[in-house]
Amino acid sequence: MEFVPDICFVASEIYPFSKTGGLADVMGILPLTLHKMGYKVSVITPLYGRISTSAYNPRLVYEDINVGYPWPGVTADVLRADFKGMPVYFLDRGEYFDRRYHYCTYKGDYFDNCERFIFFCRAAMALIKAIGKAPRIVHSHDWHAALMSPYIYYQRRTDTYWKNTSTVFTIHNLAFQGRFSVRLFWDCGLPYEAWGMEGVEFYDSFNLLKGGITYSDKITTVSPSYAEEILTPEFGCGLENVLQKRSKDLVGILNGSDYEVWDPSRDRYLAAGYSSSDLYGKQACKKELLDQLCLSEKLLYRPVLGFIGRFRSQKGIDLLTEIIPDIVRQDVGVVLLGEGDAEYEAKLMNLVEAYHGHVAGIVGYTEEMAHKIQAGTDIFLMPSRYEPCGLTQMYSLRYGTPPVATAVGGLKDTIVPYPAEHSTGFVFPEPTTKAFWNAIQNALVLYQDTESWKKMVVRGMQTDFSWTKSAREYVELYKQIGYVLDEEV
Repeated sequence: MEFVPDICFVASEIYPFSKTGGLADVMGILPLTLHKMGYKVSVITPLYGRISTSAYNPRLVYEDINVGYPWPGVTADVLRADFKGMPVYFLDRGEYFDRRYHYCTYKGDYFDNCERFIFFCRAAMALIKAIGKAPRIVHSHDWHAALMSPYIYYQRRTDTYWKNTSTVFTIHNLAFQGRFSVRLFWDCGLPYEAWGMEGVEFYDSFNLLKGGITYSDKITTVSPSYAEEILTPEFGCGLENVLQKRSKDLVGILNGSDYEVWDPSRDRYLAAGYSSSDLYGKQACKKELLDQLCLSEKLLYRPVLGFIGRFRSQKGIDLLTEIIPDIVRQDVGVVLLGEGDAEYEAKLMNLVEAYHGHVAGIVGYTEEMAHKIQAGTDIFLMPSRYEPCGLTQMYSLRYGTPPVATAVGGLKDTIVPYPAEHSTGFVFPEPTTKAFWNAIQNALVLYQDTESWKKMVVRGMQTDFSWTKSAREYVELYKQIGYVLDEEV
């Protein structure tokens, strides 16, 4: 019999195997932290066409498990990799997952995303059934895995196999809900009674994320502030009333940072290591970044601002591109890494051309460049309109690169704003170019005060966002819905 977990995570990506954003980072460390604490944990995820598995040698453990969607007889193969001693199961069906990208191309979302992730959730259910014993907790993440909760909810009524399984659903970004045509509901495997205002229906559309909210035993978000924000019309994305009904079961647990990956003292991508007690290597990292991106040598002694994120309005990329000319006039450099809307990618390339030597833009994402920008810049920019948690500001703090960020979600939960005595960064109250520019100017002024700036840098680097505390909060949540340990870990 295969490994039987107590806690089974289901998610559409997990670092280092697959990644498009913060979800992958969370999945690459939260389950592993619980595993290291002694809990029996596994992860289920798709086997994409572009996935990094070679270092972990996955092996076929099940072949042709019957999924029965979108028609009877459809099957999935299951591969298993041991990720630092923790099982990760990959669900393989080529026509759904053997693609260059996970969810979309530059033209937009894949037309069959609903079918792909219905299949994923049904295949995950089939795998759990094949293992022979149901986990005590199934913890699913974002809309791609949201149907796990309604599937288990209805299975508990008729199949004793699932009677002791409770569900947790984590919202990483409420704006992405997985809304599709009603016709896709009828063959998804849920009973007809699931269609309606109290189920998965949302303004005559099939809303997968709403299914996760409605049918899960507990719902979490990735920061306490975001858990409060999404109960309001401003941040609720139309689901605030649904969430208000479940508010007693909604909790915000702050994400942590994986310091095995994000630690400048032992980062394999950097030209030199450094720490809060020895900052000398940060200047070497800055020099390498400037040389690699063909930026002016004089910026070695002037502030360089960094941005890493999706080029979408949520991340405030429009606010940044609008004020880049003002930034450059301060004899300051700007480095941007990311991809997204073609409009912003094109605007960025125009700015790079117009301000050669002061502005560098990399369209696309590489882990190596993300690390080099965190280490090689002086100030990190996060002008997000909303930010459920944010991980990059935690990384920037550890890398001695104080953030300038909007006071939303997890950003205000993790940054102590200047001019507080123990400040670690700069926040501004609203996502406008004026407020953003004022916060940047405050940072540039403090940067000239070498002693005060160094104190802020050191405070940020010494702030601890390790995952152990957050993992224990999840365990306490699991216990509230019936997770009883055989013996305390």
